[in-house]
Order: sequence, then structure tokens, then C-alpha cells
Amino acid sequence: MATDLPEAGDGLGQKGRNLELFEANLKKIDDLTKRLVAVMAKRRKVPQALQGPGQDIYLKAATAWMSEAMKHPAKIIELQAGYWGRTLATFAEAQAALAKGEFRAPEDPGPKDKRFANPLWDTHPWFNLIKKQYLTNAEAMQEAVRQVEGLTPREKKKLEYFSRQIVDMLAPTNFLATNPDALEKAVATEGQSLVDGLENLVHDLERNDGELIVRLADEDAFTVGGNIATSPGEVVHRNRMFELIQYKPTTEQVREVPLLIFPPWINKFYILDLKPQNSLIKWIVDQGFTLFVVSWVNPDASYKDVALGDYIEDGFFAALREVKAICGTDVVNAVGYCIAGTTLSLTLALMDKRGDRTVNSATFLTTLTDFSDQGEMAVFLDDDFVDGIETESTQKGILESFYMARTFSYLRSNDLIYQPAIRSYMMGETPPAFDLLYWNGDGTNLPARMAVEYLRGLCQSDRFATTGYPILGETVRISEVKVPLCAIACETDHIAGWKSSYRGVQAMGSEDKTFILSESGHIAGIVNPPTKKKYGHWINSDLSLSPEEWLQKAEKHPGSWWPRWTEWLAQRSGGMVPAREPGDAAHPPLAPAPGTYVTAQPDAA
Repeated sequence: MATDLPEAGDGLGQKGRNLELFEANLKKIDDLTKRLVAVMAKRRKVPQALQGPGQDIYLKAATAWMSEAMKHPAKIIELQAGYWGRTLATFAEAQAALAKGEFRAPEDPGPKDKRFANPLWDTHPWFNLIKKQYLTNAEAMQEAVRQVEGLTPREKKKLEYFSRQIVDMLAPTNFLATNPDALEKAVATEGQSLVDGLENLVHDLERNDGELIVRLADEDAFTVGGNIATSPGEVVHRNRMFELIQYKPTTEQVREVPLLIFPPWINKFYILDLKPQNSLIKWIVDQGFTLFVVSWVNPDASYKDVALGDYIEDGFFAALREVKAICGTDVVNAVGYCIAGTTLSLTLALMDKRGDRTVNSATFLTTLTDFSDQGEMAVFLDDDFVDGIETESTQKGILESFYMARTFSYLRSNDLIYQPAIRSYMMGETPPAFDLLYWNGDGTNLPARMAVEYLRGLCQSDRFATTGYPILGETVRISEVKVPLCAIACETDHIAGWKSSYRGVQAMGSEDKTFILSESGHIAGIVNPPTKKKYGHWINSDLSLSPEEWLQKAEKHPGSWWPRWTEWLAQRSGGMVPAREPGDAAHPPLAPAPGTYVTAQPDAA
């Protein structure tokens, strides 16, 4: 009778394969360790001023705390006793649960934190104790900071921000020994996930000269002009500052007045054209507009003396001039996004002084013009940081994209640093093929002079909204922005707070103003196609109200703001004319969209 019996040596064969895998991983770890040592030996020198706040804030906080302890010792003792009490209670609960003879955590009905999604955080005695003690420590530290007296509101805000960074950094999820997800995967893969994670770590360090910038997306999954930024068009003009892209029409007729978008030069323009399903560029063309988009150069050290005025003269004015020439119109509708919206407002104020009526209407996307409230960015706009940026950028000729990426990431450190790092380095996972995160990692440099002008004159001094900002031989003020305008701000924007954006619109001199508040943040609130039906928006025509009153009385509408805006734009774009193909005899196509500037890599500083 035949029977299914294991062949002789099968067990030994499996053990042999496991041994081979183990030895191979040891060899890989040895090689990766050597690469890690090599890259750390060549680590870029980041100025101390750009590593964290000046030491004075910690000294002031410590002095204020000691002063409070001397004046009101009972208050300090109460805080300390409360912390001890919560710590002992947590330990006692764990002990009591274990005393029942069941290896089970006590009931944990507390508020949920997405970092602790693994069920073991609630059911396993060890992990549950670690989680509860961390949350107790975090609460105690933040409460201690809140109780500090003797600091200015700005100093207090900075202390709160950086103490929160420390709290987030010390979360048990950020360490292998106290992360159940990482430990479970390491066991399940016989340690392969840790080897893969080390490889990811070394790769990221090598990409950034020893500085750790976590990859957020799989770079191999996307090609600019291949599977993102694919809307058909042509580069019809190029100078040292930008390429001008005109997109091919998709309708037989178009609005007479062309539309020109100025994206921020802090990032690349294709955030507006990631893929057809969420492309604002495609949407605009499909609605029957002749669309031009500026693609800014990614500057190298040779651009060190380029000023904000150069962006206006050789950027905004030059692009407007070429669009009028190609379309044969006297006016253009303009859009400015983020810093380009700020600069568009400066340009419009300057044009008003000069009697230039080229811009028929203006749209501002997540734009700050009133910097009296700098929001979450305020912690990076004091002299300790800006002095460091000025020194670094003056020496190198540019403010490297590395610093911008790191700053914006720390504004959302759990989402953009720690969670991606856990997945990549502890879990050994390949970063996701996510187009928005790919764009987020495709940063640009800033010219040294322009960066300092923007930070000093606009962000720190708020001169455009107060005493006036000097530009190209004139002093311009926010009240001199007088064209019909529409501003879109985003409810949870951590870069351009919507209330500050609203106050800037209030101060503008236009008699025709529309303000739209979109749900979500700086990017998702703008890249919000109608087909997704994801984020809604608020409308209120009374702009005399405070931001809080405006929102309280605003009418909320479901879905994207795109259709409402294109309807507003159509009313200011004239009649219909035959569709325009890109360029003309004087503007022959130079390259297909998305152009060459968007993919060019500037020489190292």
C-alpha cells in the first residue's frame, strides 16, 4: 500500500535552507553596516541654528519654572503628585489584572490614538502598560509646559511646539522593542523585515548625504511626463526664470480671456496635474478655457542674487506679456498659488501704481498676504532660525530644498516622519506608490536673496499689510490690490492658515471679492476634484465679519469648489472664440508638456 511519507532528509533540507538564509542575511547586514558607517562619516554639516531653536528658549523656560516653584511650591507639588498618582494607578491596574492569573491587560476604554491601532496595545499587559505610561508622561510634560509663566505668547508657543516634538519622538511606536507591529513582522519573516528595513534606512541616508529624510513614496513608480503630469501641451516660451506651457484645448470653443496659473516655486507645478482624475489643469481645459501654466526653474548657486523683484519682472510680467501676445488679448486672468499668490498680490499692487490693467481678475489659492498671525510656521520665523537660513543660503547661494522639506515635514511629524519611518525601517516595507507623496519629495531650491527677502520683509516684518513693501522702485500696499478677486483657503491648512488668508483678502482694495473656504489642508483642499465628492466648502458674501463670525454664518456646500470657481471665472472671461492651439508663428513649440525645467536637476551648491 502506498503512503504519503516525507522524503528522507526533508527536515534537514529545510534547516539547511534556513541556515543559508540566515548566513545570507548576516552577510547583507555586514555590508549594510559598512555602508551606514561610510555615509555617516560623510554626513553633511547642518548648522546648529537650523537644528532647533536657540538655547535661550530653554533657559527662559527653566528659569520661569524654577521661579514658579519658589513662588508657588504647592502648585508644583500638585502637578508632581498628580503625575505620581497616575503612574502608580497604571501600575496597580496592571498588577491587579495579572493577579487574576490571566495574561491580560486591564480594561482600556480611553480615547483611541491611531499610533496604537494594534490590538496588542489594549490586550497585552506589557504593551498596554507601556502605552498608558507614555500617554501619562506626555500629558504631564505638556501640562508642565502649559503651566510655565513669564514667557511671551510667542515664546510659549515655541516651547509648546518643540516640547510636543520631543513627546512625539519618544512614542513607544518609534522603537523596535516597544512596537508590536514591527516585532510581529520580524518574527513572521524570520528577521527579513529588519534586514529590508536596514537597507531602506541606508538607502535614504545615502540619498541625502547622511541626513535622514524619510522617503514617502516609491520613486520608481512615477515618471514626470510619463504617468503623472500628462496633460497635453507645449512649452511656448522659455527664459532664465520659467518655461511657459500652453495646454491643448479639448473643446471646439474657448473663453476669450486666457487663464495663466503661477504655481509656487517652493514646489513644482505638477501638483495641479498629477493624474487625469485629479488634475485641476485638465479640469480647467475641459471647461473651455485657454490655459497657460508657469513652470519655474529649479535654481542653482548661480541664481544667488535673484530677488523677489526678478520673479516679478522676469517671471510674472514676462509671462503675462507672452500670453497676451499669443492670444491677441489685452487682458489675462491670473491665478497665484501659495507664495506665488503672495507675489501675484505684490505684482497687482505694483501694476495699480503703474496704471497697468493687464490682469482682468485674480484668483488666490492658499495665499498669505497678511502675516500678522503666522500660524504654525511662526516657530520657524524667529531670528534664531532666519539668521541661520540667511547664513546658510548666503554661503551656498541657495536655500536647499532639503531644509524646506524638513521644516514642512516637522509640522506634521507623526504623519510625514515617524509613521513612514516605522513602515520603511522597522517593517521593511517599500514606500507606497502615492503620486501626491512623490510630488512632495520632489523639492526645489530657492535663490538665497529671494528667500531672505521673503522671510525678512514679508513673513517677519509684515510690511505689505502694514507700512508697505519696497519692490522695483515702488512701495506697494495690500490696499492697492483692486482687481476682481476670488480667494480659496483651506480649513486645516498648517502652512497658510485660512483666517490669515481671509484677513488679507479683507484688506485688499477690490470692490469685487469672493472668499471660499475648502475643507481639508494645503494640498488636499485644493486638489479636490468634483468626481471624488470628498471635501465640501463654505461660502459667505459678507467679508466685513471676523473670520470666526464669517464661518459661523457661512453656508456649507457638499463637494468641490472647482465648479463654483470656474463659474465665477467664466463670468470674467468674455465670450466664446475658436479654440487656440498652443503657440503661434512667434512662439513655436519648444518642448512638449511638462517641459524641461520640471525635471532638470540643478548643479550642487
